[in-house]
Amino acid sequence: MSQPGTDSLAAPSAQAEDAGSTYLTYQSCRWCGTASFRKLLCPVCASSDLEPRRSTGEGVVIRSSVVHRYTRVARNESLVRFPEGFMFRCRVVGAAPHLVWVGARVRPVAESGLDAGELVVELCDTVRSYDWK
Repeated sequence: MSQPGTDSLAAPSAQAEDAGSTYLTYQSCRWCGTASFRKLLCPVCASSDLEPRRSTGEGVVIRSSVVHRYTRVARNESLVRFPEGFMFRCRVVGAAPHLVWVGARVRPVAESGLDAGELVVELCDTVRSYDWK
């Protein structure tokens, strides 16, 4: 059995498969109710009594940057805020790295990046296009 918080994406349930969506599993502290992601202790009260909960998985990009580290191909790394109250650094796919904007809605990609331990999300909205003249 795996430790709580080590699985970033859980397998879709029968209802979620019908909808074609995946969800995130996060922890909620039983003492203070703080939501966290991939933590062993509560970041507020340091309790180890964390229970797994299911997230909707849709988040909002609050910071976005293009990274060229360790590879020749540029990629996007963004800080994403989820509706349950936790934030996590994610890799955004589905658009060119420089086209991910602050305020974009994102959702998790099933079975991507789990081996590397990173959370991979894709854009829910279409990429904005501006007419540059």
